[in-house]
Amino acid sequence: MNTIAPVTAPTLIDPFARLIKYVRLSVTDRCDFRCVYCMSENMQFLPRDHVLTLDEIARIGKIFSGLGVETFRLTGGEPLIRRDLPWLVEQLAAHSEVVMTTNGSRLTQFAKPLKKAGLSRLNISLDTLDEHQFHELTRIGHLKDVLNGIDAAQAAGFTIKLNVVIMKGRNDDQILPLVYFAHERGLDISFIEEMPLGVIDEHSRQLTFMPSDEVRQIIEQEIALAPSQYHTTGPSRYWQTASQLPSAPKSRIGFISPHSHNFCGDCNRVRVTSEGRLLLCLGNEQGTDLMPLLRGSATDHEIVERIKMALTMKPEKHHFDLNDTPQIVRFMNMTGG
Repeated sequence: MNTIAPVTAPTLIDPFARLIKYVRLSVTDRCDFRCVYCMSENMQFLPRDHVLTLDEIARIGKIFSGLGVETFRLTGGEPLIRRDLPWLVEQLAAHSEVVMTTNGSRLTQFAKPLKKAGLSRLNISLDTLDEHQFHELTRIGHLKDVLNGIDAAQAAGFTIKLNVVIMKGRNDDQILPLVYFAHERGLDISFIEEMPLGVIDEHSRQLTFMPSDEVRQIIEQEIALAPSQYHTTGPSRYWQTASQLPSAPKSRIGFISPHSHNFCGDCNRVRVTSEGRLLLCLGNEQGTDLMPLLRGSATDHEIVERIKMALTMKPEKHHFDLNDTPQIVRFMNMTGG
């Protein structure tokens, strides 16, 4: 008697048996801020015809969804710089979950359209609640625009997590104020160790680097924390605030620690830059260029084969070292959030 083999869904598995279910799609390298850890003060941005169109990004998304990818994160630069972004969200949300990382400055305009289009969650970058400090870190940003954006996103019904990059001597005095801010609004918050991408004074990076354990110790001087069982598809490791805080929804406090607590063993993601380059690791240059295929006559099948071939080069881990000259000279805005 013949038996029929069960049909299995297409999947992407790297050489270390990690299942790729999450793709970060950068829609632009441009931003309305110039954050000190993300880009140079005088950035040279890509010519517009070197950036993927929204139709091309939607096609990439459909291809990855067919390969078992469950979540897309839209990044930049600042993704809301792109016109018609809710249209892209709608296209991607037809196949997979769509989330976004944003600086929040344009959410007063876009929160409702994004929610209607099917965006499910937002990560909003907020490194300080001090107006002067905010302007120093973003160079040209205004704190009130982000705070108003957070209000608009909450009113639209979004699940929100705040992302905070802490730098010793620059904004480490904001750790507790930001935790209380998140708690009062029922938001989760993640503290992120600075990534050594782009050519920035390495001596300065060594002086300002603040490991996650040190951030947690500062929080625990006032707030008891307990490890949380909560997990997402991202690299944050979460702790739960205790009940002695004023009555409000409890916040989860996450730590993203690429230096002090390497999380590469659980990596489930790849990135596509705004110029169509598939990057297999944040801290390595291995990858392949998808743009010639997208703008040529390549079929979806041929693009799938290119993706699968590239995935065989995905490294086991990154090798960030604050004491060495960075091997990765692309800034974070060029990489995709």
